[in-house]
Amino acid sequence: MKSLFATIMKEYEGYQTGKMLCYIQDPEIISFAGGLPSSDVFPLDLIQKTAQKALKEDPAQVLQYSSIPGEKELMEAIIDYLRKDGIHIKLDNIMITTSGQHGLDLLGRLFLEPKDVIVADCPTFGGALASFELEDAEYMAKDIEEDGSDVKGMEAGIEDLISRGRKPKFTYVVPDFQNPSGITMSLEKRLALLSMSKKFGIPLIEDSPYRELRYKGENIPSIYSLDKNQGNVIGVYTFSKILCPGLRVGFNIGPSEVIRKFSFIKGANILNTPKLNQDICTAFLREYDLDAHFNRARKYYSEKLHFFLEAMEENFPDDMGVKWTKPEGGLFLWITMPEQINTLELFYEALKEKVAFVPGEVCYPKGYFRYNTMRINFSYPTRDEIVEGVKRLSFVVKKYLTKKKKNTLTK
Repeated sequence: MKSLFATIMKEYEGYQTGKMLCYIQDPEIISFAGGLPSSDVFPLDLIQKTAQKALKEDPAQVLQYSSIPGEKELMEAIIDYLRKDGIHIKLDNIMITTSGQHGLDLLGRLFLEPKDVIVADCPTFGGALASFELEDAEYMAKDIEEDGSDVKGMEAGIEDLISRGRKPKFTYVVPDFQNPSGITMSLEKRLALLSMSKKFGIPLIEDSPYRELRYKGENIPSIYSLDKNQGNVIGVYTFSKILCPGLRVGFNIGPSEVIRKFSFIKGANILNTPKLNQDICTAFLREYDLDAHFNRARKYYSEKLHFFLEAMEENFPDDMGVKWTKPEGGLFLWITMPEQINTLELFYEALKEKVAFVPGEVCYPKGYFRYNTMRINFSYPTRDEIVEGVKRLSFVVKKYLTKKKKNTLTK
């Protein structure tokens, strides 16, 4: 049977972060690994009320197949919601997806053929890499800087590729509180990326799961809003981080010809997004106090980030050579270990001490690996788990370095 697999599937190993979660089922493990929002901020009252009402008043319709592009009521609610963020679109510029990951899959199916090149940051979202590599994509990636993408490096790389007849298909970025680094792109670089997109005629994919989760600093306009509907940007959004992930609802926005093709692909791969789940999202946008909800979520996550950064300062003194980002929002931060530490090896050592993280290499495109980095999720563990988990992580690192030193001396 294996010999009959499609060529790409013979080597394809899936979403590495998702696969690692099977190692952390032990309830005693303190996990900084999964990108989980906290259930403490889920609007359970709204979800229960909306579901009960729908199932009582019109169960036949709400449990039936629904429109492929999505429920009109939800799309109109999203259009109004985005207007507050400076984004002005119409119904033919939006399609409902079954999660942000589905939105990324649609992009790969629409644009990519085997060996097509994508421009990206190093590191970047592992879920996007998994989706695009399913289409056998290749990458031209540049190390992310403190204020976002290395746009000058990307431009030089694109020019080189074009000179060799390999024009990239699109540029993929997560500008706000990037997963995995937590870095936020400056306004200057957003404008530069947009200019680059126009210069080379290469679409820009803006993945925006976390825009509402800013804890400090000034809000920076989305790249989509800066483009002013000129058709250079495609936006990928999800309700997973701002409402809850279990509903599996998101949306893509962009030029009408792109959205139309998305709907064709959706009709062929999953057909439709559950109406009940969409109705809950509509109620969230129309009936819930969004300002109160987001303010509560920001306060909750901001405190957890503060606890985590304090714990890092206490347990990782300067002489350990460990560095980490200090995000202004989102759910993640990025830790860079000394060069001699391989965080994939460290991952398995950490499990023995009942603490887990995501090894950084799963966040790098093929051929761009860094073996001394890790992604940390601070939003899900409790305050006590954060404090204890960082202590355990520090212990594991010290133990690993001591073992490395002994092995070096005995050679």
